[in-house]
Amino acid sequence: MRLIGHVPSEATAAALSDFLLVEGIGNEIEQEKEGWAVWIHSEDEWRRAKEILTSFLANPADPRFLHQAGKARQLRQQAAAEAQSAEERVYDRRAVFRATMPYSVGALTLVIVALCVALSVLAWSGHTDRIYRELLMTKIILADGAPLKPVAGLPEIRSGEFWRLLTPAFVHTNVLHLLFNMLWLLDLGSMIESRLGTGRLGLKIIVFGIFSNLAQFLATDSAYFYGLSGVNYGLFGYMWVRGSLDPRSGLYLHPHTVALMVIWFFVCLMDVIPNLKVANMAHAAGFGLGIVWGFFASLPAARRRAED
Repeated sequence: MRLIGHVPSEATAAALSDFLLVEGIGNEIEQEKEGWAVWIHSEDEWRRAKEILTSFLANPADPRFLHQAGKARQLRQQAAAEAQSAEERVYDRRAVFRATMPYSVGALTLVIVALCVALSVLAWSGHTDRIYRELLMTKIILADGAPLKPVAGLPEIRSGEFWRLLTPAFVHTNVLHLLFNMLWLLDLGSMIESRLGTGRLGLKIIVFGIFSNLAQFLATDSAYFYGLSGVNYGLFGYMWVRGSLDPRSGLYLHPHTVALMVIWFFVCLMDVIPNLKVANMAHAAGFGLGIVWGFFASLPAARRRAED
């Protein structure tokens, strides 16, 4: 921008600004110590704008300078509308390419992995009984390696031990169970944490964990289950639907990953592997909630596409 001069009052500055705009000269006015400064946007218009300023200062009451406010207002409104339309057509670069941007393991994802590994190490070190008593949905007592039937009705949770609604998700006592769940979490959790933020991942882990644990308990009337599979299937369902309906979210699942997760879900559900104990209702509840959550999270993107 370039200064063309000053006028004595705000009213005269506004009148001159309107006239310049109608003449096709973009400008701005600003109060300074010397009066109201008039700045033009284009250097190429400086000479013509300077001549208009000289004529205006010589005779501000000239009819050609008056009554331009209405037309100038229309021009400003038209320019604002065009700028907004252009902004809506141009996507933020990070939003456009978010799905192809690399991501690292998130801090919360690492914390959850470390917690699960630490609990497994404690269990393998001879503290399985204590972990079952303190972290499952109700106190599970082992007798000769088998759990005794606990008191019905989740009395510990009703007495205020609300952490038990979530903590079974972090317990793993089998190496393969721990390994597969941590690998899924590192993949799914890290992408969500990188794309959507640590807080949103934390919320999803809490909601999916509590929902899948309660579903498993209500379906089986047993609190003897544990593992992060319900959370992982919740994250999977959310990413699958959200990534499909809202590509700008940056969430993406390779088709092979989708196929593997779905196949494993039905393999567990049909109980085709002998001696494999799986909390199928936790899987199904987490998966279903993730699909619903992903769908509703994608609605704003669907509305934007409809408006375009």
